[in-house]
Formats: sequence, C-alpha cells, structure tokens
Amino acid sequence: MLSYILKRLAIAVPTLLLLIVISFLLMHSAPGGPFTTERELPPQVLANLNAKYGLDDPLWRQITSYVWGIVSEFDFGPSFVYKDRSVNEIIAQGFPITLTYGLLSFAVAVIVGVSLGVAAAMRHNSLLDYAAVGVSIGAQVLPNFVMAPILVLVFTLWLGWLPGGGWQGPEYWIMPVIALSTSFMASIARITRSSMLEVLTSNHIRTARAKGLPERQVILRHALKPAMLPVISYLGPAFVAMITGSVVVDIYFSTGGIGKAFVDSALNRDYAVMMGVTILMGALTIFFNLVVDILYGWIDPKIRY
Repeated sequence: MLSYILKRLAIAVPTLLLLIVISFLLMHSAPGGPFTTERELPPQVLANLNAKYGLDDPLWRQITSYVWGIVSEFDFGPSFVYKDRSVNEIIAQGFPITLTYGLLSFAVAVIVGVSLGVAAAMRHNSLLDYAAVGVSIGAQVLPNFVMAPILVLVFTLWLGWLPGGGWQGPEYWIMPVIALSTSFMASIARITRSSMLEVLTSNHIRTARAKGLPERQVILRHALKPAMLPVISYLGPAFVAMITGSVVVDIYFSTGGIGKAFVDSALNRDYAVMMGVTILMGALTIFFNLVVDILYGWIDPKIRY
C-alpha cells in the first residue's frame, strides 16, 4: 500500500503541472485581458501594467516563472484586480468559509444518506422503503441553485427563523449546508439502498443469519462494510463537487467563500486568482481520489494495488 501511495503522489506532481500549463494556456488564449475595460487605457499605461505583472513576457517565461513561484515559495502571485492583495491572501480568506460548510454538508449528506439507504434496504418494499425512495428522488431533482431560493423564501421571508445571508455565526450556516447537501444526500441514499439490497441477498449474510446472529449484528458487522464500497467510490468526487459547487451557495447567501472570488476573477479576467483556485481544486480532487482508493483497500482486503 505504501508503494502504491508513493506512486500516486509521484503521478500527482506531473498531473498538477499539466493542469497548470493547460489552464494557463486556455486563459491566455481567450480574447481580451485583465486590463481590458470599457474605457480604453492609454497605450503607455497599458504597457506599464503589462510590464509590472510580466504579461509582456513570452508565454513560456510566464508559465516558468509562475510554476517556480509556487514550487519555491508557495506564492500564487499578486491579484491583477485587487490592489495590494495577493492570491494567497484571497484564498486564505475565502477557503476556510467554503471548507467549513463543505465539510458540514459532506457530513450531513453521508450520515443522513447512509442511514436512509440502510433503513430503506432493511424494510424493502415497505412504506418506509417507498417513502425513502420518494424523498431521495425528490431531493435529487433539487440542485443547490433551486434549493437556495426555496430555503430563503420559507425560512427567512415567511417564517423569519434564519438570516438570509452573511457568515456571522452558526445560524448562518444552516441554509447553505442544506442547500449544498440535499442532492448529494439523495444520491448517497440511493447508492446505499441498492448496494445493501445486493449484499443482503449474498451467501455470507445467509450464513450469518443461519448461525442465529441478531439482525443488528448481521447488518453492522457483515453487511454494512461491503455495502459501503460503491458509496465510498462516490464520496471522493462528491466532496470535491461540494467545494466547487459552492459557487451558487457563496453568491446566493453572501458567505464570502472562495466560489465568489472565483466568479469575480472570471468576470474581471483576474488570471492569477483563477489559476490559484483552479490549482487548489485540482489538488483537492487528486487528494480525495487517493483517500478513496486507500479506503477501498482498507474495507476490502482482497483489493491489492
């Protein structure tokens, strides 16, 4: 396993470098630039700005300098739009907020989704099963950009129970977490239910029941662990999708997270911030896929790398 982890980490480095180069080329191939505005700047001012940020250098030199800044000093460079602010500062300000409600949403989606899926599988073809399937289907067709205005309409405007936006305390976290976790919770519940139904009909479960083991022990000790394999394969990409899918939540609830910074940077052609957020998301994707593979090996010892 250790050699496998080292190999994956060794592959992660060139993967990230490839991501940086492709993202860099795509951004610079788009028409316009970070200092292109409705009011055209004097040529000398534009030349000075390009020289200050190194945008007049050949593209290969810009890429080399950018990568070297990250490798040597973990420096993503200055923002092209926000004066006196670096990309590191922008990410450091917004990412903890995004990570906080991303982790909370992930925990809610896993706990509620797995519990709902297991309960539905154990009461197959019962009223509880039908209700769980109905709730899962209903929740899955409600993405965060639909859930967010519904939550604000009900809990802020009609009931007045929760604040409609901001990030000043736990009461501000509730609606962003619900909006972000609902559709993922539904997917986890459906995957868990299907996997549990398959495992519950397998031979080793029949053997465990034939030995007279209590049903609770059969579920917790013999059924739940193998049933989690397809769920775990979904959790890695799901967590990254929750972080990257926070753009709508950030904007709608004015949380100040990194999704808002990414949208603003895209609108303002702030290449440095866009690159910083893209690299961060790429690194998270690689890391959580590695975590999923390690969990696979831990849950099912038959899996060898």
